[in-house]
Amino acid sequence: MNKGNDGMASCMPTVFELIVRGDIPSHKVAEGKLWYAFLDIAPRREGHTLVVPKRATSRLCELTTDEHAALMKGVCEVQARLGQVFDTNDFTVCLHDGPLAGQEVPHVHFHVLPRTHGDGGKSLMAMWPAQPAADPPHDRLAALAKQLTDVGA
Repeated sequence: MNKGNDGMASCMPTVFELIVRGDIPSHKVAEGKLWYAFLDIAPRREGHTLVVPKRATSRLCELTTDEHAALMKGVCEVQARLGQVFDTNDFTVCLHDGPLAGQEVPHVHFHVLPRTHGDGGKSLMAMWPAQPAADPPHDRLAALAKQLTDVGA
């Protein structure tokens, strides 16, 4: 059971819980015992990856110390993979912690975006469109996910 963005307990799993369980397909980038990383289907730029704890909770402060550490290790693992594929050491890393902060899925998740020369250099907030694309580019996401998973193999 998780708490939704309204703070009320919910028996419905979040979309990220369904992804972690494999009930909804994803474009996996990397995985650890306590975390899972996959490409965003509405990317703000190529390589936009989400890193989520496997245990669903809507707030960062609700994670255990081990989950915090594992999640940050996951962010670093994703940065290493993205860095190799996009030839960069620079990233935008963002967390929306709660609905008033812009969290759309009530499950803790970090956005990790590789930053490169000429990508516009905007903050993550400035990259958020009013409406995401209606049809995610699954072919391109699958090819990039394979390239990223192969980097760590």
